[in-house]
Order: sequence, then C-alpha cells, then structure tokens
Amino acid sequence: MTDREQWVRFPQGHWLRKVLFQVHLWIGLGLGLYVFAISLSGSAIIYRNTLYGKLFGGPQTVAISGKRLTHNGLKQRALQFYPGYSVSYIWEGKRPNQVVEIWMRRGEKQQQRLFDPYTGHDLGPSVPTGIKVLAWLKDLHTNLLAGKAGREVNGIGACFLTLLCLTGGVLWWPGIESWRLSLAVKGRANWKRLNWDLHSTVGFWTIAVIFTWAVTGALLIFHQLFEGLVGHFTPVNQLLPAGGGTALGDQILRWPAYLHFGSHWGWALEALWGILGLAPAALFVTGIVMWWNRVIVPTMRRVEREGTLQVDGASDPLTAVLKRG
Repeated sequence: MTDREQWVRFPQGHWLRKVLFQVHLWIGLGLGLYVFAISLSGSAIIYRNTLYGKLFGGPQTVAISGKRLTHNGLKQRALQFYPGYSVSYIWEGKRPNQVVEIWMRRGEKQQQRLFDPYTGHDLGPSVPTGIKVLAWLKDLHTNLLAGKAGREVNGIGACFLTLLCLTGGVLWWPGIESWRLSLAVKGRANWKRLNWDLHSTVGFWTIAVIFTWAVTGALLIFHQLFEGLVGHFTPVNQLLPAGGGTALGDQILRWPAYLHFGSHWGWALEALWGILGLAPAALFVTGIVMWWNRVIVPTMRRVEREGTLQVDGASDPLTAVLKRG
C-alpha cells in the first residue's frame, strides 16, 4: 500500500499524521489559555458598540434647584467626599440641567465622578462599570493587557493559531470509509467518546471561521506588512476606480476588519460571530480533556504500577509524568 493509499484509507497509522499530531498537540497545549481568553473576550466584545449605547445613555440630568455651585464650590464638595485627592479637571455640561464630571487624583489612583452642580452630591462614576469591563475585554483581546508588546505577542499567537487550524484540518480526516461519521456527535457514546466527537465535530464545522479569524487577526496586528503588500500589487495609478469612490487598495485593507469582527453585514452575522467565537474555547477544553485521558492518566497509572514515584526528584506520579515528557 502506497503512502497515498494509506492516507486515504487508514490515515491513523501514517507517519505524516503522527508528526502533525505532535505539532498540533504541543501548539494546542502552548496556546491553550491564550486561545481560551481570546475566544471568550472576542465573543464578549462583538456587541460592544451596541452595549456602549445601552450602558451610556447620554448625559445625565438633574433637577435645577437653587443657585449653581461655582468651580471652587464644586471642588470643595468633591474633596469632602474624597479627602486626600486633588482635583484635576471639572467638566461642565452644555445645558444647565446636566451633571458635572470631576476628575481627581491621589498618587496613582484616579477618580472620575459625576456631581450635581446645584447640591454638590456625588452621583456615581462617570464611566459605568459595564463600560469599564467591556474596555478591559477589548484591551485583553487586542493587546493582551500589555500595550504594544502584548499586541505583537497577540499577532504571533494568531500565526500559531493559523498553524493549529491547518494541522487540525489534516488530522480530522478519519479515512474514506468513515469520514461521514465524523460530521456529527454520537449521542449514545460514553463520555470519553462524546468528548472526542465534540472536539472533532466542532473543529470540522468551525475551522474555516477560526482560520479566517486567525489570518485576519495577524493582518490587523501586522498591518504595516499587509499595507506594503497591498501597495505593491495595487500601484498608485490603479488605486482609484473609474468614477471615483474608495480606492481599490483601501477596499482591500478594510476586508480583514470586516471579516474579523463581522460588523459590516448586520446584526445576524454579528450574532453568528458571537456564538462561533466560543468554538475555540470549546476546542481547548475538549482537547485538554483528551490529552489528560489519553496521555496523563495512562502514564500515571503505569508509573504507579512500576512503583517509580521518584523520577528526577519528583515526589508524585503527575510530576514524574511531566518530567518524563
């Protein structure tokens, strides 16, 4: 039987599959928590623009009562609520009934609060907690909470996620005689088989979308390289379409963002993107469970049977297994 015939009929024993399995396994283990965090944060911020509007319904208003406090009066009232702080800015609304926003600082701590300009009462934070959470999730998804350096690491992670998709797509192939059985979950299987089916089925039906996210994520982060490539193949004299409009190069540069966020085709695609965004997290969880059941548990049992709980100074089976690799 040739290599090709073996791959088509019985790929499980093929040498290439064994190599790709190790690549897929170690990339998956290395990227696991990263993929989990990016998956959940990405789904959460799909509706960020809509949620921003819901959480921040415009300037707050108060009843006009008595004489309006001066800047000094507002400053004194703010410092009564927050002793030890110094007032940085006082932002007044455009209309008499709008609240005043006051920024205060004490060392590295900062307070941004809303005050009634007539009574001086503290009305709460100027930025709702929900918006702060969304901003935190967006920073996690984009910059891994580490600024420019985190953004570059995120781009490298997207490249490895692309490789993870490619190897996963190849490993999915079960053979010509049983490939149809790998398209759905078998409900009556035991929990280990059910976990395997979930990993295989979810991976098959979502691989194209996850691959798109990985590639477009890398393009958005390493945008200068992408812009240079687009500029090379779309010379200046070919940029503007006939009759004016958006330049061809600009249209191409926008597509990664459209595909990555699903924000150009309406709420239906956004909803689909939000649901499918959980797929990488599900693949990580099911993949970890498979690795634990197939590698860690059997090896721990073998170590226990052999009575060799001391391997390179290890004092328990799990440590011994990990040190053995």
